[in-house]
Amino acid sequence: MTLPISPPLEPMLAKLARQMPADDSLMYEPKWDGFRAIVFKDGDEIFIQSREKKPLGRYFPEVVEAIRKNFPDRAIVDGEIVIATEDGLDFSTLQLRLHPAKSRVKKLASETPASFVAFDLVAEGDDDLTNVAFEERRRRLEAAFADVAPPIYLTPITSDVEVARDWFARFEGAGLDGVIAKHAHQGYEPKKRAMLKIKHRRTADCVVAGFRWHKNGPGELVGSLLLGLFDEEGALHHVGITSSFKMAQRKALAQELAPLFEDALVDHPWASWAEAEEGRRQPGMASRWNATKDLSWEPLRAERVVEVAYDNLQGGRFRHATTFVRWRPDRTPATCTYAQLEVTPPYELKKIFAI
Repeated sequence: MTLPISPPLEPMLAKLARQMPADDSLMYEPKWDGFRAIVFKDGDEIFIQSREKKPLGRYFPEVVEAIRKNFPDRAIVDGEIVIATEDGLDFSTLQLRLHPAKSRVKKLASETPASFVAFDLVAEGDDDLTNVAFEERRRRLEAAFADVAPPIYLTPITSDVEVARDWFARFEGAGLDGVIAKHAHQGYEPKKRAMLKIKHRRTADCVVAGFRWHKNGPGELVGSLLLGLFDEEGALHHVGITSSFKMAQRKALAQELAPLFEDALVDHPWASWAEAEEGRRQPGMASRWNATKDLSWEPLRAERVVEVAYDNLQGGRFRHATTFVRWRPDRTPATCTYAQLEVTPPYELKKIFAI
């Protein structure tokens, strides 16, 4: 490639803000819940890198072909690969696209095609735009993508904070992750947390039904607690983990949970996790990201309740790891159900995607 910047490129990152900032110098975009992807295109040569600077193109041949047809001849574009459905963005299905078998990749590309949403122009032709103000990069991105066709899209943008607040509330049901705020006069700063991300934050009371040891102290330090919620039929589903503990807390947790070790597997709802039921994610299943990662777990009598903070729920599970808030001795495990969770109706994505 003869682009002004060679891959890999460290992406510009965002730091968390709890409230929507109001500033005349800010420009706001929806925060897409997909795979961050930086596209390098030099004629027919195309390279897509992930946030971790790994190649993504082989998993999304339909996106590569769309880039070949829709992108400027020579450009570097920052964006997100997503899968849009009538019910919103589907991150769980997107994860399944990372499959090692070429035949499987081809099949999934046909059955669950992905899209690319562009939100920044890092280079165009021979022009390195990293030192160019974002408002000018956006203007050039809009010009370059004026005639773009699905499955390539240009992210919406606004300078009106009230519109951004409306997006924050309304887009959530579509699976979008919040709002990103960028300074209009700022350059593209690789690796720096130079943007702001405003994300939804809620709490839920969950059953603690097991835990994993910390890699640096098996038998002494708790790594994460395994969380469960009951469905309407009374089945306890593994919905995620909480692992936001300081090292001293991890040691104290091991001692605090010790009384729950005894007879933990007697009538434990996850005793037969190895025979995972279809549609239910179990704590002992292999990691789809790292086959060598130790996901073994220790059962606990499901008697303790914990309050955790979470961003959003998708496919019956917390989208990201949760944050420990406090123990809830006043709650019984049976009260920890999906019914307590706030549900936002899906936003109509037809304004952006042709679905």
